[in-house]
Amino acid sequence: MKLRIFLLTLVVFSFLASCKKKAEKDLVIYDFEQIKEKGELTIITLNSSTSYFIYKEEPMGYDYDLAQDFCEHYGLELKVKVAENEKRLIEMLNNGEGDLIAYAVPILNELKDSVAYSGLMQITHQVLVQKADKTDTLITDVTELIGKDVYVEENTKYNQRLANLDSELGGGIKIHPVSEDTITSEDLIEKVSLGEIKYTVCDEYIAKLNRTYYRNIDISLQISFEQRSSWAVRKNTPELGKVLDEWFAANDNKPVYESITKKYFELSKRLFDEGYDDPTNLPKGAVSIYDDLFKRHAAATKYEWQFLAAICYHESRFYNNLTSWAGAAGIMGLMPRTAKSLGLSSEDRMNPDLSIGAAVELLDRLDKIFRRIGDISEREKFILAAYNGGNGHVNDAQALAEKYGANPYVWEGNVEKYLELKSNPEYYNDPVCKSGYFRGVETIKYVRSVLSTTERFKRKTQQ
Repeated sequence: MKLRIFLLTLVVFSFLASCKKKAEKDLVIYDFEQIKEKGELTIITLNSSTSYFIYKEEPMGYDYDLAQDFCEHYGLELKVKVAENEKRLIEMLNNGEGDLIAYAVPILNELKDSVAYSGLMQITHQVLVQKADKTDTLITDVTELIGKDVYVEENTKYNQRLANLDSELGGGIKIHPVSEDTITSEDLIEKVSLGEIKYTVCDEYIAKLNRTYYRNIDISLQISFEQRSSWAVRKNTPELGKVLDEWFAANDNKPVYESITKKYFELSKRLFDEGYDDPTNLPKGAVSIYDDLFKRHAAATKYEWQFLAAICYHESRFYNNLTSWAGAAGIMGLMPRTAKSLGLSSEDRMNPDLSIGAAVELLDRLDKIFRRIGDISEREKFILAAYNGGNGHVNDAQALAEKYGANPYVWEGNVEKYLELKSNPEYYNDPVCKSGYFRGVETIKYVRSVLSTTERFKRKTQQ
């Protein structure tokens, strides 16, 4: 009997040992060494004005650029997967759909069993956004908010924080929750800048980015405690987490890191003041020193030369030595990737003749994309929007217009409306959209400005 028990025990231990070996064999280790062997890193992120977006057909974003620099350092190809929301970020990471969350995930105790925080660490606050023109009196202490009207998105952490602050102060803040689902924090910031509302609240990094568009806002008053956030990896990829931590520690004050931060949170997104004056030392009837080039390149096209000059004016004000925050350069504001697709090197963009010729070729390319719009004057609005922001976003706006019963071939009140709505998650996360987040309000202004300047140039050249 004892022998039989002994033999059975041996069988059981043998079986358990073989199961353990099989489990160890079946356990696939995929950490930084395996990522290097494969030669690519897949990040999971969100479409937003700061993390990741497409502009003029080029991927951009603070988190994206940092991840790209990390990949270049280690000779990796960067792949991007976009989640619909923060909850999906965690799910996609732990499902193995990517290696790294390149997005500022809040550091919460309830998430520490799900992910390992590493890489980019940020400390931010919620801040008051207020207009700061010379005649404005700034609020410098939260107690001064008593009796003031503050507008925030309804059912958000900003609304909750204001309610808590109001309670802490004993009441008196006039909180106006904005329930329109088409209004975002960035829309409210613009309203503050324009003087349509007095105050709003948002995260500091959103406020910093928007201050590069609206220089007349103040964002210095913090109204919340510190909010800590970080990139994250799976808990079974400790080596990747360690390498990320070491890389950020080593590069925190390096020029490339600082230039990326400056690009998104410091550099003005508008190269020129609205009140810029035309040069006064030009012959009568001229709009620029490049008029002959515009006329020559426009001669064999359907475009009036003043139309080309107007595009140039709003891209560069006819200066040939400027580069925008996004990397557009030369008098026609061509992006590096676009220029390359048109046969130009990065340096060629600084040659006015080549730059205008490539711009005309780009306009022709966009003209074909929007050929179903029969009227050329209507089509030009679509072409200009695509020239400024990329045809992918205009195509998305057309798809949204069609889905919601508007005319996808009419600009004003139709496609224009849905391009502006592409800054709202409800719309840019719609399945019909392929290019994600877009700050459409800037492109809408661009279209109107170029068309207005074209008419102004026509009048000036016909005097």
